[in-house]
Amino acid sequence: MSRLTLRSIEIFIAAVEEGSVAAAARRLKTSPSSISQQISNLETELGTTLLDRAARPLALTPSGFLFQRRAQNILAEAVLARAELSVQDFSKLSRFSIAIIDDFEPDVTPALMLQLSEDMPLANLVLTTGASHSNLAALESRSVDICIAAEPDQTPDWMEIFPLLNEPFVVLAPKNSIDPSQDILAQLMQHPLIRFPENQVVGRKVETALALQRLSIPRKFSLDSYQSIMAMVAKGAGWAIAPPMCYLRAQRFQEKVDMLPVPFDGLSRRISLFARKDTLDRMPQDIATRMRPLINDHLVTKAGQRFHWLKSDFRTLGER
Repeated sequence: MSRLTLRSIEIFIAAVEEGSVAAAARRLKTSPSSISQQISNLETELGTTLLDRAARPLALTPSGFLFQRRAQNILAEAVLARAELSVQDFSKLSRFSIAIIDDFEPDVTPALMLQLSEDMPLANLVLTTGASHSNLAALESRSVDICIAAEPDQTPDWMEIFPLLNEPFVVLAPKNSIDPSQDILAQLMQHPLIRFPENQVVGRKVETALALQRLSIPRKFSLDSYQSIMAMVAKGAGWAIAPPMCYLRAQRFQEKVDMLPVPFDGLSRRISLFARKDTLDRMPQDIATRMRPLINDHLVTKAGQRFHWLKSDFRTLGER
């Protein structure tokens, strides 16, 4: 019986891209022994060695280089076939996976999943939430069908992008610590800046903006959680530059934190829906279309009612 299966091909590609059996196992959520066995079975079926397991990272043999191109084409065709079938009738789709930026919890994400469950009653809807860089990595590794994330500095050619939300950054400061009638930046510079890590899209955007303003601020705190950043600001440990969702999501700290405009222009981000080109036909566009009113109703309108100065920049986006 032939052992040349889509699963074995997927495992081979994952091992090549990740550079190790252990990393491929983490990506595919299986055991290293299973990865090794599948690759051995594939090599037996093909009658040749594909990987140099002694190399670190794993290296392709000459046969491996030849097979890699074919394997990538096979996987791409399998994804396209599945997409074409799903587009014909979403109601019969058996599985659909999506990674969504955790900013959209706890209202936009549940509302979207409920709508999708009505369109795809037979599907196993798999949801993961996380930071933008994690969601984009999941899409690149084919772990998810689509993802929603902040747009990175550069997007690869294989991505299609559907913009959803323009989000200006804001200043978070301890309650009543800043006098808006005075020089806001001068007041802020007297206190530590609570940063996001630079491996996150939001962290890189803030650091780039500070560099453009020629602001050199000593590093003291770097936190990757909205709740933690709001907690630190609420305790008076410093101030932060963050998306407004950082404030809106951490409600228990709001009474001890002021949200103010950033005292210089040009710092914002776009949150968009991403998919692989030519794989899901109109499905990503349709999901983006259904998300925009959810974002507007649950986030943009409510934030604009509380903070009128946000209205012009905190807004949903149409098609490009």
